[in-house]
Amino acid sequence: MTAITVEGKRQFTGRLQVPGDKSISHRALMIAALGQRPCTIRGLSNGDDVVRTRHAVEALGAQVAMAESGDVTVTGGVCGARSPIDLGNSGTGIRLLAGLVAGFDFTTTLDGDASIRQRPMDRIINPLTAMGASISGSGANGSLAPLTIEGRPLRGIEYTLPVASAQVKSAVLFAALRAEGPTTVHEAVPTRAHTEEMLAAAGVRLERGSSSVTVWPGEVEPPDVEVPGDPSQAAFWVVGACVAPDSDLVVENVYLGQARGGFIEVLRRMGADITVDSASGDVRARSSELKGTRVTAEELPGCIDEVPILAVAAAAAEGDTAFEGVGELRVKESDRVVAIAQLLDGLGAECRIDGDMLAITGVGRAEALGSGTVDSRGDHRMAMAAAIAGAVGRGSMTVEGFEATNTSYPSFARHLEHSTGWTP
Repeated sequence: MTAITVEGKRQFTGRLQVPGDKSISHRALMIAALGQRPCTIRGLSNGDDVVRTRHAVEALGAQVAMAESGDVTVTGGVCGARSPIDLGNSGTGIRLLAGLVAGFDFTTTLDGDASIRQRPMDRIINPLTAMGASISGSGANGSLAPLTIEGRPLRGIEYTLPVASAQVKSAVLFAALRAEGPTTVHEAVPTRAHTEEMLAAAGVRLERGSSSVTVWPGEVEPPDVEVPGDPSQAAFWVVGACVAPDSDLVVENVYLGQARGGFIEVLRRMGADITVDSASGDVRARSSELKGTRVTAEELPGCIDEVPILAVAAAAAEGDTAFEGVGELRVKESDRVVAIAQLLDGLGAECRIDGDMLAITGVGRAEALGSGTVDSRGDHRMAMAAAIAGAVGRGSMTVEGFEATNTSYPSFARHLEHSTGWTP
C-alpha cells in the first residue's frame, strides 16, 4: 500500500479542473458501443473505473481509438467477449453492462475485484430476470459477482425501484433497448438522470414523467460527447475551501444536473459561501463559518457520493449534523458509515451511528481538527476525504492505501499540491 502524509493548516486558492464526470463517462462509452457511427468523447475520465469500462466495450467488439489530446473515438459493434470481463472496482461498470448485454445473443461473464465480489447484485438480477434475462452469480443465493449473463430475447416491464439507485435504473433502461415493447421504471426518489438524458440525445424514443421514465426499443445513434467535470470530485475542493481559513478557490466546468448538486445545497444550508456560474459550470468556494444541519433520507441520493467529504465539513462545523438513510453507504467500496466514524474519531469530532443515521458533533473550526493515521480501506472517496481533512486540520494526516484515488482521480495528489502548496 502507498501511504502519504498531508500537513495541515493549508489554504485552498486558485483554479482547477477536475476529471470528467465518471458517471457520464461510463455511459458515453457504453452508448457509443451500441451505435454504428464513430463517436468522439472529449474530457473522458481517466480513472481506473472508466478505463475498465473502455476495455470492456473493446472486449465486446467496439473499436476504440485514443488520441494524444485525450479524446476517445468509439465505433460501435457489440458482438460478444471471448473471455470474462474484469471491471475492477467499478460498481457502475458491472451493473450497467449486465443490462446492456442481457438482450444480445451471446454469453458474457462480468467480474471485478474483491470489493465488487461482495457488493449486492440481486438489485439488478431481479428486474433483468423479470425481463427474461438469464443471469447466474456466485454466493449462497447466486447474487454476487462474477455474473454470467446468457443473452435471451427480453420483454418490456414496468418496474418500481425498491432502493434509490441510478445504477439499477440504468441497467434496466439499457436492457430495454433490446426488449419487446416499452419498459417503464418508477422511482420514489429522483436519482441522477444521465442515462435517460444521453439515450434521448442518441435518438432513443423515451418519455420522462415526474417520477418515471419509459424507454422503447430501437437503434442508438450516439452523438459526440463533451464530458463536464465530475461534481463528486469537485466536492472535495469545495469543502476544503469552505472550511480552511483564507481560502478562495474556483473549480471549473462542473456538471450540476439532476441529483448531482445536492452537496452544494447542503453546504449552503450550513452557511457556506458558494457561488455557481450556471453558464460555465464554475463553482467558487470561499472560507465560511459552518453550522450543523440535517440531511434527510429523501435528499441523500442527491449527495450520497459526497457524504464522506460532507462529514469532514460537519466535523469542522459548529453544532450537530445528521445524515439520515445512510444504509446504502454500507455497500459501497467499503462500509463508509464505519469508515467515516473512524476518520472523524481520529480528528476529534464526535460521531454516532444510530441505525441508518450518522450523527456528527463538530469541533467548531478546521484548526481544531486533530491529526492521525487512517486506512482508506481501498475506497477512493475515503482516501480523498482523509487527505482534505489533513490539509485543513491543525496537524497532519497519514492516509494509508492512498493509491485507491486512482479509481476515479489519478491526479488528486497533484491537484492538492497545486491548490494548497502541499508537497508530497
